[in-house]
Amino acid sequence: MFQSSWWEITTHIISLAIAYALALPVGWDRENDARSAGIRTFPLVAIASCGFVLVGIAILGRTSPAQARLLEGLITGVGFIGGGAILKKGDKASGTATAASLWATGALGAAVGYGLYDIAFILSATTFLTLRCSRPLKRATNGDVGSSASR
Repeated sequence: MFQSSWWEITTHIISLAIAYALALPVGWDRENDARSAGIRTFPLVAIASCGFVLVGIAILGRTSPAQARLLEGLITGVGFIGGGAILKKGDKASGTATAASLWATGALGAAVGYGLYDIAFILSATTFLTLRCSRPLKRATNGDVGSSASR
């Protein structure tokens, strides 16, 4: 049976809370933009990814080669969730930014689980800023000044 110390439990709670907090701005942006995934989905993807990594470390060990299989499963699983956000109408696809940001949020959660907080922070900030600041550029390149259909 697995025995945890209070210190280990506390660090797990802190890691899960950090993953949740770093995913909130991205979820807020998607929710604010009335996308299919939002304020609930993004933090849940981040803490689930972080949780799987923490469980993997506890069971397999931090340096186990099986960690690669764990990451492969996470990449595939989060990609599958993101795929559900993509809708196609005729020759247009929408939801690709939401799908990509879900994938980045999964990577963010995994990074926190492995203690790579710098990577997690950069993923959070870059994803949020890309979603938030690239809208005018996207509209200008599409020649679609007032539309928000393909965000």
